[in-house]
Amino acid sequence: MRLLVVEDDADLNRQLVSALGDAGYAVDTAFDGEEGYFLGDTEPYDLIILDIGLPKMDGLSVLEQWRRSDRNMPVIILTARDRWSDKVAGMDAGADDYVAKPFHMEELLARVRAQVRRASGHAKNEIECGPIRLDTKSARVTCDGDTIKLTSHEYRLLAYLMHHHGRVVSRTELVEHLYEQDFDRDSNTIEVFIGRLRKKLPSDLIQTVRGLGYRLSADPDAA
Repeated sequence: MRLLVVEDDADLNRQLVSALGDAGYAVDTAFDGEEGYFLGDTEPYDLIILDIGLPKMDGLSVLEQWRRSDRNMPVIILTARDRWSDKVAGMDAGADDYVAKPFHMEELLARVRAQVRRASGHAKNEIECGPIRLDTKSARVTCDGDTIKLTSHEYRLLAYLMHHHGRVVSRTELVEHLYEQDFDRDSNTIEVFIGRLRKKLPSDLIQTVRGLGYRLSADPDAA
């Protein structure tokens, strides 16, 4: 899952990127409203964390323009604790949730997990596909109850497929959602990670749909 953090406070921006990265997300950053708007308008993020008080272009204006352009990714706004009016304005502008500053990082991470799940149609922390279970809270993957050890990139790939299991996902989509903007992207690496995952998961769980991409499905007849 790929996220964008738009926050002009350098220390808080860095803390958010570190915590989200540790939680298994690929994270891009912006420090003002103009840069944040451009990235959110041109890149396929799974979720955006957006501060209200930004230089060059305020967060509400950024959000309103995204929504007018039919950019429907989940957006969590960051507001000052004593500005209840910011919360109301943010929700009216199209925010999906808000967090008041100062906040506990665990609360924000929980809200991020919830919004990402809901955007892909999942209500619970645990996502299942056949014998595979992904606990989005602990970033733990099990097969028939046994823990599967994954590298960070293997986890990102499997987590994206789990969130969208049953749907064909192209290599281009995977590249766009698994790597940060400045990462040296190469779609061939997706094949490498798919190969590694197939060695760790039950056979035929990750299906190749020729010319289209990959599908995670417990139904062998879906290929």
